[in-house]
Amino acid sequence: MKFVFVLLMVLLSAFGQFASCAASINGREYVPLADWGAVNGLKPLWLKRGDEIQLSNRSTQLVFNRNSGMVNINGVNVEMSFPLAVDRGVPLVAQFDLDKTISPLLNPSRYGDTRKITTICIDPGHGGKDTGEHFGAYNEKVYTLALAMELRDQLRQAGFDVVMTRKSDKYIPLTDRAAIANSHNADLFICLHFNASPTDRAEIQGPETYCITPVGANSSNAGVESSEFGQGGNMASTPGNRNEKGSLLLAYQLERSLVRNLGANDRGVKRARFQVLRETTMPGVLIEGGFMTHPVEGPKIFSASYRRQMAAAIVNGILAYQKQTAPPALHTVPAKGKVLKSAGTGASSQAGSETPRNP
Repeated sequence: MKFVFVLLMVLLSAFGQFASCAASINGREYVPLADWGAVNGLKPLWLKRGDEIQLSNRSTQLVFNRNSGMVNINGVNVEMSFPLAVDRGVPLVAQFDLDKTISPLLNPSRYGDTRKITTICIDPGHGGKDTGEHFGAYNEKVYTLALAMELRDQLRQAGFDVVMTRKSDKYIPLTDRAAIANSHNADLFICLHFNASPTDRAEIQGPETYCITPVGANSSNAGVESSEFGQGGNMASTPGNRNEKGSLLLAYQLERSLVRNLGANDRGVKRARFQVLRETTMPGVLIEGGFMTHPVEGPKIFSASYRRQMAAAIVNGILAYQKQTAPPALHTVPAKGKVLKSAGTGASSQAGSETPRNP
């Protein structure tokens, strides 16, 4: 115990150039980024003339930007609820973000929903009288449904049961979409959308994945929320907040898979209080799969082959989330000489073997 204490003190003193006392900024607690990193075995390093701060060890890398609310966690951009602060040259991070964003992603086994995933609800955005975004003759509702049908087929091939909020060009109210997922006791909720930009069309591209905003924080789309809820937004707890850390983990794995498998620009994991995310009672996300208005990405979205690739990336993200949060395997020791059947396979296995997990 004494050795551990001495080692901790040595680590903290080694990073004295970063060290500072915890601070209160606008009534919110901030802690020195390097001190938190040292306690968690992460070494700090200034990058790009002091604009970026990296914390890393052999398996983990976090890059913070003093001019941005984004943190890059192992190669994926994640938007924090509160931007990095700097006090007398010392970078400070909000304790809120350590608790609600960073720690859950670095320690998923402690925060994930360990239910076995069997049923997934897919929600193709818009439909019927609600066309969604449009670019020329291309309406978002057409391509969210096309992607959803492809995703449905691939998820079924992977062994999942799938529920659809719509299977045709039909208008479904937002409350009904959440109710469909809840009534079928879905284990995950995946809402599909595409973006469009009125300006800078040649520059703005890439997927972004939303999960529910934690209670007490502003959303990434705070301006939209203020028009819906009034100034300051509605920060009250919702049914969606019961699974907010599982939703964050799911959003992270989906964004990671989309960016890597599509070679796309990473617009990051973001937070929002979209109605479907507020009212669903299971981990859920809303994916903006890219920009229809981008001269390269747009034609890809309108292509069936690219949507197949995107659906495969979403399936891979779901499988990664399931592996990350799967409940521990049960070891059953039967009576001597008794043979067990492996769950879900119908094949026999010898006594003492692990019960296989679903896909």
